[in-house]
Amino acid sequence: MKRALITAEKLTRAGRAGVRASMLAALAMLAGASLGLTPSQVLAQDSDMDFTGGDDGGGGSDMDFTEGGGEGGDSDMDFTEGGGEGGDSDMDFTEGGGDGGGDGGGDIIDGLASEEGTIDDPGADRPERTTAASEEIFAVQQIYALRINRVELIPSAAFTLNDPFVSHTAVALGLTYWFTNVLGIGVNFLWYEGLESESDLNFFTRRSTRLAVPVSNYQFGAHLNFTYVPIYGKFSMFNEFIFQWDAYVLGGVGLMRTRPVPVVDPEVRNFDFDIRIAFNIGIGIRVFVTRWLAVFGEIRNYMYLEQLEALDVALGDGRTDPQTWTQDAPAFTSNVTAHLGFTIFLPFDFDYNLPR
Repeated sequence: MKRALITAEKLTRAGRAGVRASMLAALAMLAGASLGLTPSQVLAQDSDMDFTGGDDGGGGSDMDFTEGGGEGGDSDMDFTEGGGEGGDSDMDFTEGGGDGGGDGGGDIIDGLASEEGTIDDPGADRPERTTAASEEIFAVQQIYALRINRVELIPSAAFTLNDPFVSHTAVALGLTYWFTNVLGIGVNFLWYEGLESESDLNFFTRRSTRLAVPVSNYQFGAHLNFTYVPIYGKFSMFNEFIFQWDAYVLGGVGLMRTRPVPVVDPEVRNFDFDIRIAFNIGIGIRVFVTRWLAVFGEIRNYMYLEQLEALDVALGDGRTDPQTWTQDAPAFTSNVTAHLGFTIFLPFDFDYNLPR
């Protein structure tokens, strides 16, 4: 009975070993087929592919996925820890790449890493720089033209925009000192006399209907102004030229020398020029041609109280009384004017003493 049990146990073990061997052989056949090997080559004594654990230290398998990979064998591919002790593993994906083994450490990866133009030589195909870059580029460029501590000379021509009956044309000259780069104080002077003109519509309407619209003559204006520059930038024109520009606001107080025009009773009435207190506000834009020359355009409103001619003619001796020639209360007058001209900054050159 005991012999029978032993025999049965041996047969069971043999069966298990046979199944295991059959599975390993099938795997070996599949691997060999993928490598183009025949079954006879796969079943040779020194198998090129060994998926088993150790192979009793026999011939060196070319592919060994087992731990140890055939002790002492020369495994060409070893995915196990240690890579075959002392073996010469051609491919080793494990940490250490074989303990002291000959040419271990992964011949394929080492070969790729040592080829020209790869990891060891990343700049092999790059051209050599022959000259060094000398230009300094800043994220925020320096202001094209500083205004601080410079004097701005401003000649211009002025045209009235809101009076349909009389054109108050003038030539103007301004002078501004910039005590900071964005704040300036200055004066401007306008000369009107001899340049004004009354419209034909007003003249012929007055004669044909005997109705008149009171108008005034301007002789000159002088004003003290403060200028502030809140916006500065640049723009491209024709995809070729780049111009620097700034936008500014201004305001101030001054005087106007004006007089009513005798249109209701011109045969008797006559007016002299008189001084009026005037305020002005405006906005403008300046485009730089060079660092000291710019062209500009601005809209400015000159506001003051004007003494206008009376529309009624007094009877009798009152007709010649100057007290009856003007209206009882002065009228608020708003003279909206466009200025076009250019500016000259003095001195022409400057030094940057401000942070970039």
